[in-house]
Amino acid sequence: MAAHKRKTKKIPSKKIAIRTIRKKQTTRGKLTASSLKNLKKPRKKTVKKIIRKKRKKILSGGAALSRAFSNPMISPAAHIPWESKATFNPSAVYGGGKVHLIYRAIGDGDVSVFGYAGSTDGRTIDSRGKFPAYTQGIPRPDQSTVTTPIDYASGGGWNGGSEDPRLTLLGDRVFMLYTSFDGWGSVRIALTSISFDDFAREKWCWKKSVFISPPGEIHKNWVLFPEKIKGKYAILHGISPNILIDYIDDIDSFDGTKFIHSKHKVGGGYKNVWDNALRGVGPAPIKTAHGWLVLYHAMDIKDPNRYKLGAMLLDLREPTKVLARARQPILEPNEWYENEGFKSGVVYACGAIVKDGWLFVYYGGADKVVCVATTELEPFLKTLIASGITKLTRKK
Repeated sequence: MAAHKRKTKKIPSKKIAIRTIRKKQTTRGKLTASSLKNLKKPRKKTVKKIIRKKRKKILSGGAALSRAFSNPMISPAAHIPWESKATFNPSAVYGGGKVHLIYRAIGDGDVSVFGYAGSTDGRTIDSRGKFPAYTQGIPRPDQSTVTTPIDYASGGGWNGGSEDPRLTLLGDRVFMLYTSFDGWGSVRIALTSISFDDFAREKWCWKKSVFISPPGEIHKNWVLFPEKIKGKYAILHGISPNILIDYIDDIDSFDGTKFIHSKHKVGGGYKNVWDNALRGVGPAPIKTAHGWLVLYHAMDIKDPNRYKLGAMLLDLREPTKVLARARQPILEPNEWYENEGFKSGVVYACGAIVKDGWLFVYYGGADKVVCVATTELEPFLKTLIASGITKLTRKK
């Protein structure tokens, strides 16, 4: 990997903006260098416009992800029944010098399961499991209580199963939160875990899964922080419009009767910005010196039906506090493999890791293939901080 250094551009100040305006005027012959000192300051609106344009340019050039030439990393295998139709929405952990991926797969029976793949360089696949790494025991729908099916479809998994894994390596265990669909009337968040040793050896001794969201409600996009906060496990379950986190003393206390009650506005976002229709959090948060890096999915009502990826920084001690939010998407569905699949115009990230100072983001393209995009972490974070926004007007 080319570990080249890249200079981080600073946010333009009023002085720089004024200098830019004067330089243009001088170039056009309106002024001479000797008369600049007698020039009145440009209008405030003009200065602010220059600053906004430079900020946008900085963000688009520095706080954005670059797709790997190897994309798509994983594609459906027509000869393998359990992943013949789609392989997408991967999550990831990094350990033992290797990136471990768990991805959603749909096969001949239209049931969602999870597959496994390993990568040494983070961009190309070295190994791929021959059998599912995780298969949910789908509970039989109780049609006496839910007489009509809910209006829910995700990626073609019509017959239910386990969807959209979110992995977190915490201590010596790998925790996995995922969306559980029974194929009829229930979409809930389930939790399971496995020792990292068994996980790395592909010995799939998962702990029996348990629901952590209540029955009768549809929930997706929940993640577990990779370390305890104030001595407690922290589960982020909403970003729309506020950051919602529940703190748990003992994660093993979930027994099927204790649930996290998440009350958030679906699609709630901000006015006059690209992420005015927030969807949900992507991968588990990544701890940095500047704060918790959280990637998320959002849409623009002016550009409907296109899932884009955004970034924000949360305070390390009080992660409900947003320190910075990207002014522009860091990844948009512009490539063919992000538009040719079960759902066109989708980049959907469930996994991200840091390796050798680089951020690797793993995402599903068009609900069909597994992809990766990267950036050098420190310049990315500094650009996000410099050009991010914190004070926004929330939608009513």
